[in-house]
Amino acid sequence: MVYPDISANDLSQAIHSKQVSCREVMQTTLLQIAQHNPQSNALVSLADEDVLLRQADERDAQLARGESMGWMHGMPQAVKDLFNVAGFRTSMGSTLTPSTPAISDDLIAGRMKAAGCIVIGKSNTPESGLGSHTFNEVFGATRNAWDPHKTAGGSSGGAAVAVAQRMLPVADGSDVMGSLRNPAGWNHIFGMRPSQGRVPAYPTKDVWIAQMGIEGPMARSVRDLSMLLSIQAGYHPGAPLSIAQSGEAFAAPLDSDIAGQRIGWLADLNGYLPMEAGVLDTCAQALTSFESMGCHVEPTELGMDPAEAWDTWLVWRQAFVGPRIALFMTRPENHAQVKPEARWEYEQSMQLSGPQLLAASASRTRFYQQMRVLFERFDVLAIPSAQVWPFDVNIRWPSAINGRSMDTYHRWMEVVIYATLAGLPCISVPAGFSQDGLPMGLQLIGKPQGDFALLQLAHAYEQANLDMIRQRPPGV
Repeated sequence: MVYPDISANDLSQAIHSKQVSCREVMQTTLLQIAQHNPQSNALVSLADEDVLLRQADERDAQLARGESMGWMHGMPQAVKDLFNVAGFRTSMGSTLTPSTPAISDDLIAGRMKAAGCIVIGKSNTPESGLGSHTFNEVFGATRNAWDPHKTAGGSSGGAAVAVAQRMLPVADGSDVMGSLRNPAGWNHIFGMRPSQGRVPAYPTKDVWIAQMGIEGPMARSVRDLSMLLSIQAGYHPGAPLSIAQSGEAFAAPLDSDIAGQRIGWLADLNGYLPMEAGVLDTCAQALTSFESMGCHVEPTELGMDPAEAWDTWLVWRQAFVGPRIALFMTRPENHAQVKPEARWEYEQSMQLSGPQLLAASASRTRFYQQMRVLFERFDVLAIPSAQVWPFDVNIRWPSAINGRSMDTYHRWMEVVIYATLAGLPCISVPAGFSQDGLPMGLQLIGKPQGDFALLQLAHAYEQANLDMIRQRPPGV
């Protein structure tokens, strides 16, 4: 049996060198799932074990013939339950979605399957992917890998927990409002929101306006993160705004000298963002690692009124989310089965006008240009990945932070909107732990299309903090 703590990159090498068989990898994966998934509820719609073992045997037979499908050959993978995978139900966490299996793969699933992965099931997500707390009426709540009484975050919460608990070597996810970053930070792994257009979404109803969400990788190491991105990324003609660069570039070595790089510390935006006690201190302590490697860390300001950025965000968010929820609102009898937060997004979107969206687009453009000004001074911007520590799994969302009321169901997640608004690459790296042993992440925001340089910086940080980063959840 292969030890499940091995990195995905080492696992790929072990499979290809036949130090371990794909069947052994699958057997170990199934044992990990049997041990941890009943409590954490990270993986759903799991395939029959006999079917998975037969697929693993087929992968072994390919290797025996000298045939490899790619880096993920024989790797178990669970695809986020917002994406279609042929033969699996796409629930989206909603009781209103069909129970019949999808007949084709979305692009991200197809690319990973083409690289050799074996899809074992889906990773749990909140209803319609809304909110950074993974719970729904179909499968229930996913629990934090470090404390089952706490939330896993979201919307890629199932993916993050499955990677943290060694049920998966790597995982895919998607990110509009921190959905790859927040659960990564709260489960002590790496999550990357790539540059807008880096990982194309296909098929999708709109390829021109809805440029907020992006799909990407989660992993326990930056090398694994980069290798999975190399498979997910790359231009596709069905997504005309996708970046015309092959994903192969991300398979290159990550070692680099980061001395002299300049990091702008945004912290809580001069008190604008309420933060629970300990969050800023934990992230500030993580930044000292960069100083010890010769980087320059300097406090800085956003350069644009964050209240304007939030108002801009609300318009774009509602314009993006509203049409997705509209699919469930066509029949009045369905309304009660749509969670209140989703209904609110839909109702707000119905009040938006074309001029409002254009004004928000102009504001978003000003924000992007201001971020470019910041990157004339800095190579990277840093900010916490969350404003609160993982909270009680039984509450829907934090209604207040340090006595300041949250006026929407996602206001407490405001810290993650800046990379999204500007379409910039961003990695959440493990920053450390609270006094109660709960994880926190630090966002590193890179320059426009500076994904590889950002991966190199995160890799250097990882190598300097291996003892902290290699800590495993209790019982794993």
